[in-house]
Amino acid sequence: MKRLSYYIGFAALLSLALFQVGCSKDEGFYDHEVAEKKFAGSTLEYLQSKPGVYDSLLLVAKRLGLEETLQDSAITLFAVTNPSFRLAITNLNVLRQTTDKPFGFLSNIDYRHLDTMMSWYIIRGKHEAESLTQQDGLMMEGVRFGYPMHAKLSRSNSSGYEGGGPKIIEFSNTNESQFLRYWVTTTTASVNVLTDNGVIHVIAPDHIFGFDEFVTRLTYNPPPPNLMLEVPGTFSVSKDNNAGPGGGEGSLKVIDNDINTKFLNEFPSDFWMQYVFDEPVVAGAYTLTSANDAPDRDPRDWTFQGSNDGENWVELDKRIGELFEERYQTKVYRFNNEEAYTHYRINITRNYGSNLFQLAEWTINKSR
Repeated sequence: MKRLSYYIGFAALLSLALFQVGCSKDEGFYDHEVAEKKFAGSTLEYLQSKPGVYDSLLLVAKRLGLEETLQDSAITLFAVTNPSFRLAITNLNVLRQTTDKPFGFLSNIDYRHLDTMMSWYIIRGKHEAESLTQQDGLMMEGVRFGYPMHAKLSRSNSSGYEGGGPKIIEFSNTNESQFLRYWVTTTTASVNVLTDNGVIHVIAPDHIFGFDEFVTRLTYNPPPPNLMLEVPGTFSVSKDNNAGPGGGEGSLKVIDNDINTKFLNEFPSDFWMQYVFDEPVVAGAYTLTSANDAPDRDPRDWTFQGSNDGENWVELDKRIGELFEERYQTKVYRFNNEEAYTHYRINITRNYGSNLFQLAEWTINKSR
């Protein structure tokens, strides 16, 4: 209880300090009503005309060199207000506090991650709410990288019956997948602010900037050294690609230390990959890296085992319902182990529904 109270108190204090990087004027409240439907000026000028509301967004835009885009390009902006940035930064720094890592702020966090996340909210072309009325909504592209986003117009519930409230837009990060279960969705607080060069839809203030990726992107811990690169051994799989292990998408592509290649194969129910070291080694982690496309081919359930004879196996780790939120994403799985084994095997029992399996990389790593 004392530990929980500490974090709650810490988060409260931290939320005040965060305004030094763009949120200093925010009062934690944003009026959901649109005060004006038309603004005589650019999208950038509209944001600048609202002190205390978009300070953080403007700070990020300046740091990323997006001011000209907001000034001149034909765009639709899903505008993120100060509270959304504050939530993201607070969550990040509460976690960093627990691991004795320095605090991160909008002015100093990794440029590449910030650039990627900000690009999700600035869409190519002008899309007023009425253009999103199709039953399936509308696929959109981020202005900088062409990242696929999705928007759909609906009505909120009000006055005691469903769909009786104001129009809202359901705005989704598709995670580059056609499957809705991978999408992460937020909603707007107001829609259709028209500027000289674009359209602004304001994201609800309870949205956390970066959808669900802000903290995970900025707290990635690199894996320990890869044992496969240090100790010779033999790699095998229960079923290989028809072109063989050395084929363009054969099994050897999963241990070639290149995330841009992949192992692709039919997915049997008893599929495994195995590495036999020339001498016993102590492993304490392994990594999996998602491949370039088709998330339904990603591994979902598996066990990781060790053995010294290839017949008697010890379960070292088990995962159920794992999800790769993006392509080329490396995830590190750590486990407690002090025994040296020659054989390590991962048994993949389920993917996300495809009759194919794919993986960019698999490594077996030291404990630290």
